[in-house]
Amino acid sequence: MKLRSSGKQWIGFGLLALMLVKACVIPLICLDYEIRKDYIAKTLCVNRNKPMLQCNGKCYLAKKLAQAEKQQQRQAEQDYMSSLIHQVMDATDSYSFSAPAMTAEVYLTPDFSYKTVFLGRIVSDNVFHPPLV
Repeated sequence: MKLRSSGKQWIGFGLLALMLVKACVIPLICLDYEIRKDYIAKTLCVNRNKPMLQCNGKCYLAKKLAQAEKQQQRQAEQDYMSSLIHQVMDATDSYSFSAPAMTAEVYLTPDFSYKTVFLGRIVSDNVFHPPLV
């Protein structure tokens, strides 16, 4: 039993790490650019033969950021489409349109006969009446 929960924890940590890496792709690309700026400017930059542009590898960075953004957009579209297909193809829910059986329960209410002792003392009948003309 201990191994199973430990295995589930490792799987959970692995999935969490993958989600964090996916969320941090753009900052990781920027960090890679900052770390390898000299190498990128000398070898990977498209404008390395034009020093007057002072690109210093920013074109490479822009290209990588555009690729990452396009990949994230493509992945989001695929996730949306797969969720739509899953919703349509999901046949685990069975719908029943039959009406539940009607049951009638008879509630007997007790009959109380109670006469107030103040009935002879109510004077509202004597006070409230139409005007006599």
